[in-house]
Amino acid sequence: MPHSADSVPAYTKWPSFPFEGDLRVKKLADPVDAEPRRKGEDAADCVACNTPDDAYIWVSERWRVRAMERPTGLPMVLILEARSHLDLGDLPNLLAAELGVMTVRLERAVRSLDGVARVHVNRWGDSSAHLHMWFLARPYGQLQLRGTFLSLWDDILPPIAESVWRENLALVAAWLAEFGGTPLAEPPHIEWQAPSSLTPQSTPTVAAAAAATSAEPLSVAIAEAPEGVPDAVSSAGPAKPVGKAEVAAAPVAVGVAPVNGAKSEARAAAAGAPAAAGGRAEGAAGGAGEKVAVIEAPAAEPGPAPAVVAGSSKPTKS
Repeated sequence: MPHSADSVPAYTKWPSFPFEGDLRVKKLADPVDAEPRRKGEDAADCVACNTPDDAYIWVSERWRVRAMERPTGLPMVLILEARSHLDLGDLPNLLAAELGVMTVRLERAVRSLDGVARVHVNRWGDSSAHLHMWFLARPYGQLQLRGTFLSLWDDILPPIAESVWRENLALVAAWLAEFGGTPLAEPPHIEWQAPSSLTPQSTPTVAAAAAATSAEPLSVAIAEAPEGVPDAVSSAGPAKPVGKAEVAAAPVAVGVAPVNGAKSEARAAAAGAPAAAGGRAEGAAGGAGEKVAVIEAPAAEPGPAPAVVAGSSKPTKS
């Protein structure tokens, strides 16, 4: 009986069916008398048994997880394998129980990836005799990929970026390692390019900063004035000598002064304030490297206190 468009299965009209156009069903071949041997029926010839651990993304004492050799159209396609050369129906109770735990654990790990909506778990045992479970991630929002034909779409869709694929593998391996085993997948290496020149460019700002750095340092000190330090000039005449006791009783201003022997005006300006009413100590500046201080001496007696002009460090008579 010839097949017509009405005799093809209804799923060919599903939105998830990956093909369109005129379709016809192949003629069914006659059954064979004996099933052919599957690949790896003997452990000595089994590809899974002879593959080293470094070809997998995660391994444990009894289970291993591997990926495809290169990125495919789906966000993630993984295969869970038992270390022992057994098929599904040959698993002892311990491994059978662990298979359920590993299936749930790996499904959660794949579903935790960004952009994954569902994870389809499949087992096809006609090709290889060694137990292997397939985990296929459906992209989020891609409703046309729902259901039975997800594995077909994997071969049709363009491959995802290799960097994304490798990062996903490393994330799944790390997720599984939280419960034991060893993660073997590494994230992609950062691509960077060294600058063409390491010579710093000279700019006026940089030059100014360098000049400021090389300037002589400032020194902050509180010094006790020696006997005979001349008092401030007052209207009463020459200043009298100031003794240690008087200096101790007088207010002392902490000044920031350069150590290169600048005048007292510069020392007062560095201190950040003009001399107070009552005078300032005006002595010979110290030598290079000497720490100096700006000291306010008591006002001279008798006579009115000198007035201070804003913006000037020198007192003036009123």
